[in-house]
Amino acid sequence: MVLTAAGFTSLIHSLGLIQGLSKPAPAAYAGDHSRTQSKLADPNPGDVGSNYQLQDTGNFSGSGGQLNKVSIGCSVQPYYAPDLGQQAFPPFDQAKANVYRYRQQQSVNLGSWFVHEQWMTPSLFACAAGAQMSELDIASGWGSPDGARSVLERHWDTFVTASDFQYLSSIGINTVRIPIGYWTLGPAFCQGTPFEQVAEVYQNSWSRLVNAINLASAAGVGVLVDLHGAPGSQNGQQHSGISDGKVNLFDDDDYIGKTMDVLTFLTEQLANVTNVVGIQILNEPQNVPSLPDFYSRAISTMRQVGPAAKALPLYIHDGFDLEQYSNFVANRTDFVVQDHHSYFVFTSSDATEPASQHTKDIQSSVSDSLLAASDRQRRNLVVDEFSCALTDQSLAGEADPEAARKAFCTGQMEIYQNETAGWAFWAYNKEDCSSDPGWCFKAAVGRSLPSTFFSYGTGPLADPSRIPALSDMVSGMYAPTHDDMASTPLPGAPGGGPGYPAVGLFPISRRSHHRPRRSLRSTKRLRSMQGRRDTPEQLPSDPSQRAISKGYSDGFLTAKIFALYGMSKLGFTGQYMSDSLASLGPGVIEPGMEHYYEQWFMEGLADGEALISSSVNGTPTP
Repeated sequence: MVLTAAGFTSLIHSLGLIQGLSKPAPAAYAGDHSRTQSKLADPNPGDVGSNYQLQDTGNFSGSGGQLNKVSIGCSVQPYYAPDLGQQAFPPFDQAKANVYRYRQQQSVNLGSWFVHEQWMTPSLFACAAGAQMSELDIASGWGSPDGARSVLERHWDTFVTASDFQYLSSIGINTVRIPIGYWTLGPAFCQGTPFEQVAEVYQNSWSRLVNAINLASAAGVGVLVDLHGAPGSQNGQQHSGISDGKVNLFDDDDYIGKTMDVLTFLTEQLANVTNVVGIQILNEPQNVPSLPDFYSRAISTMRQVGPAAKALPLYIHDGFDLEQYSNFVANRTDFVVQDHHSYFVFTSSDATEPASQHTKDIQSSVSDSLLAASDRQRRNLVVDEFSCALTDQSLAGEADPEAARKAFCTGQMEIYQNETAGWAFWAYNKEDCSSDPGWCFKAAVGRSLPSTFFSYGTGPLADPSRIPALSDMVSGMYAPTHDDMASTPLPGAPGGGPGYPAVGLFPISRRSHHRPRRSLRSTKRLRSMQGRRDTPEQLPSDPSQRAISKGYSDGFLTAKIFALYGMSKLGFTGQYMSDSLASLGPGVIEPGMEHYYEQWFMEGLADGEALISSSVNGTPTP
């Protein structure tokens, strides 16, 4: 049966699915009906479908809404995966980790790399077992576990490579979200789950994930590790690894315990990895009444792993209830981030609404909702799945469909950039990518999306791997003096107050003699705001003046620190200020004076970013 776009949207509407509620395989989403079929990709070194040959395909018959394989023969070309061994992560650099974790994120999802979706990589499902819809079906198919392992290991080694990370970095993508399943951690974590019988298929999967994180690190790209498939399944969706549609996680203590074990292991392994920006606890969970308690338990379990875990950003998906989990995050003080997903093709109303109206909605009601949530929760909000996908019906009435799609897609990106701490496009790569700018980032760049995505509109000042430790850089920076803060309506700072102990979360290394190169062109205003080198002036003794002076200086220098690494901007501003105040302590900012620090931090940050933008883009400073 071929399901039409109208039939598809009517079906999901009848099932009660709402806008963005998961991303069901968009095989019948209007615009590319070829995705309803499994096809082999062109045979090239990066191809995911060239490691096997189909023999007599036999017949398929429909039964109970599923395709049942009658007879098929598959010949799998053996793939001898390189032994990556026990890979190590580079030594942890706290200063660089601060930039990775707190900066504004321009990101893409590396979907269907470690967790497969049939509509994205159909060739891997050609000889899958069962319903041929999920990761478990691939692992259970291909004639034997050895056959399935060959197929998957070749895919892991070719679907995304070092050159992809370098490419992403070169166009301003500074973060990737990598969906994984609990099976990715290896055979031990498959025990007592549906993957137990195929556990050996995943004997080399963890080393591939470690390698992916290190490849990203070499390119200066951060990584959000996303638990897309949890033991028992958090949503019953095929992209959680199973095809039976059952949500078994939340009502089964054993599965809950196994999920806590998975999250504990990930925290132990990744809390001290410089370019890991965080761990996402669950992807698109069903918003059951017990979900908030599950999140609270998971966060507590992960925080208890060790000192580094207490500061590790933890991401939660909101189950498509923006307000509920905005309040959840707002009521916490630790670095917890809400992830909200946004799609416009999965309901009957979205399928028929014109593209231009979608764009207007994004710029009005969607923007307002995101801004309200972001303000409520210290800007700890990201939209880590969105796409350029629109139905044919949405584009049909537009005078210029391509221009309408571009306005829709760039409009989303700009709103998500302005109102939240980041966005992530779904997805970077897929089969038939070049013909699908709606869902494939590589095809959308320069077409439905801009050609580059740098925070300041320009690329890094230098190769990230050649930039010295940021904690050393700070010692050679220029801080604006209290007297030079022209916009501050307070008198100059009297001497004798306490010195600057740090720049926000970045300690000053007084023994360092490193001087960073002057990579930003000096401007008249910048020179007027520069203070003394190496040893900043003394802070005022008056508590409010001290908070203002320290806040402005920290904000100004924070803008410069982030720009020195990949021309980044601070994204999680509220969390950064909160954590900076905790680090500085009451000896620097007295209780009750925090609002002065925060207000003037934002003033200093804005001035610093304006000066940097003026320097690199040649625009006059206001």
